[in-house]
Amino acid sequence: MGFADAVKSALSQYAGFTGRARRSEYWWFSLFFFLAIVVVAILDGVLGTFPLLYALAALGLLVPSVAVGVRRLHDTGKSGLFYLLALVPFGGIALLVFFVMDSEPANQYGPSPKEAYAR
Repeated sequence: MGFADAVKSALSQYAGFTGRARRSEYWWFSLFFFLAIVVVAILDGVLGTFPLLYALAALGLLVPSVAVGVRRLHDTGKSGLFYLLALVPFGGIALLVFFVMDSEPANQYGPSPKEAYAR
């Protein structure tokens, strides 16, 4: 899955917390999120409206970012509730490990998207 496909997939499932997301979808969308925030922050600084546009962009991308993270956890066989580890000190390290893990074959969250994409 390429950059454009990953962003399109994540944004088309804006608040979709069910199903699974491949590693590539998660990491490409994370890159998109980072680049969008940087561009908006620069634009905000140039226009002198900081933090208005920045806050709007961050809030607008918050839900799909969490949704793709939950779907990525589902792909590794974990419950979406593991995303709450982000609220615990050093919990982000555990989340990072989960996000880089390989996909499981079919699990309770559905068939592997890796196998579906390969066909």
